[in-house]
Amino acid sequence: MTWLHEHVDDYLRLRRALGFTLEREGQLLAQFANHLQALGAERLTSELAIAWAKEPAAAQSSHWAKRLGVVRHFAAYLKTIDATTEVPPTGVFGARRQRCVPYLYSDRDVARVLEAARALRPPLRAATHEALFGLLAATGMRIGEALALERGDVDLDRGVITIRHAKFDRERLVPLHESTTAALRSYATERDRLSPGPRPAVFFCSGVGTALSRSAVDKVFRDITVAIGLCTATVRPRVHDLRHSFAVRTIVQWQRSSVSVDQHIAVLSTYLGHVAPSDTYWYLSASPELMELAGQRLEARFGGRP
Repeated sequence: MTWLHEHVDDYLRLRRALGFTLEREGQLLAQFANHLQALGAERLTSELAIAWAKEPAAAQSSHWAKRLGVVRHFAAYLKTIDATTEVPPTGVFGARRQRCVPYLYSDRDVARVLEAARALRPPLRAATHEALFGLLAATGMRIGEALALERGDVDLDRGVITIRHAKFDRERLVPLHESTTAALRSYATERDRLSPGPRPAVFFCSGVGTALSRSAVDKVFRDITVAIGLCTATVRPRVHDLRHSFAVRTIVQWQRSSVSVDQHIAVLSTYLGHVAPSDTYWYLSASPELMELAGQRLEARFGGRP
């Protein structure tokens, strides 16, 4: 272990104590420390950091910017300990983070996804993915939160899910609609009937009774959306878009019921596990229906006056 590895460990330990998970950042900083060790570097310089960030050479500039950004945060920390450390400048690759354009699922889209999941084999795999995708659509939970659920986290008597390690390692409760509770109760019964061997600790399990991996779930979802025609060369729906669709659908219902969005947005923000309502407002972009409803309410209020 080099001097840089030790500082990386201290940096990660400090930030994780503040609630950050930093899984990807930890991997990248370990790679960066290995890179500098192989070069025999005795200090962190902007030149070394930028050269490392531009790997692989064929990657997009946004990928390079993300790698350099991880090093920048670490370098700012290290400079307080070693004054010779150079903090790489911002804007080196001229790339700002761009969010993916979300796909807004209709009720029919969700029904088709669940129908296709129901046809998977073996039966336990089918039951799990139908229940998982249904839960994400009904609650807007993050996929990582759902996959981490253990049996004790899902209270089917009270109809409440406890998310113990949400973003920034916070805990929150997610109340369920009675129809969602009924669907999860049905799945739990089927899961226990079909599970081979000892009962797994996780709530959602694979076709062989083990915990699900995010990559495997993403692949199943991708295969399903391709098979039913939702995924095309230009439109690529993601599992995460179920969360976006839930938020938009909720706001649309409020708009149609003349409910004040500003007065209720904090409730939705809390339900989704956002740090601030501003994070929730972003989910409302890219929705023509919302823009149309907002326009209608403005016209009704001001009578078309400029």
